[in-house]
Amino acid sequence: MPPITTALGVDTKAAVEARSRAVIDALEHIAPTHVLWLPSSTLKAVIDHVERRAQEGAYVSFPLTREEEGIGIAGGLVLGGAKPVLVVQNNGLGNALTALTTFAQPYHLPLLMIVSQRGGLNEYNSMIHTLCERVDDILAAANLRFFKLDERVPVERWSTSIAAAWEHALMTHRPVIVLCNLLF
Repeated sequence: MPPITTALGVDTKAAVEARSRAVIDALEHIAPTHVLWLPSSTLKAVIDHVERRAQEGAYVSFPLTREEEGIGIAGGLVLGGAKPVLVVQNNGLGNALTALTTFAQPYHLPLLMIVSQRGGLNEYNSMIHTLCERVDDILAAANLRFFKLDERVPVERWSTSIAAAWEHALMTHRPVIVLCNLLF
C-alpha cells in the first residue's frame, strides 16, 4: 500500500514520525525529572517513548486526567526543585488557562508544556476546529509565552527549538508553551 500523502505530496506518516522523533530528542536533551501527559493518539510515539524511559528509570512519568491538574502538579514539583515537562494537546488548553494565569504565571514557575496542535490543515476530527484554530489568539490574550513548530520550521530545528523554549522558561521564570503541529 502506498504512503498517504497530502495534496503537496508530503508523506504524512513519515512527517509525523520525524516530528515525533524531534520532540523525543528534545525531551532526552532536557532530561526532565518528571513527564506528565494526557492520553493522545497524536502524541502516541512521544508518550510510548516517555513510558519506556520512565520504566528504565530516566524520570517519573504518569498520565493526567485534566490539563489544569497537570499545571498544579507540575507547579508543586517545580516549587520542590524538580524539572517537570507537560505533554498535552491544544484542545485542552482552555482547561488549563486558569491554572496557568493564576498560579504558574504570577508565581513565576518555569514550566514547559509541549502541546500537540490540533485543528487546521490535515485535521481529521471535525469537532476539534472550534477551539483549536483559535489557540494562538487565546494564548496571546492571556499573555502566555508560546512558540510554534509546524511545516514552516524545518524538522531539523524542532528539537533545538524545544530545548531553547525550556531554557527560556528557566530564564524568565514563566510557563512556556511549544505548539507542535505533528499532523501537517
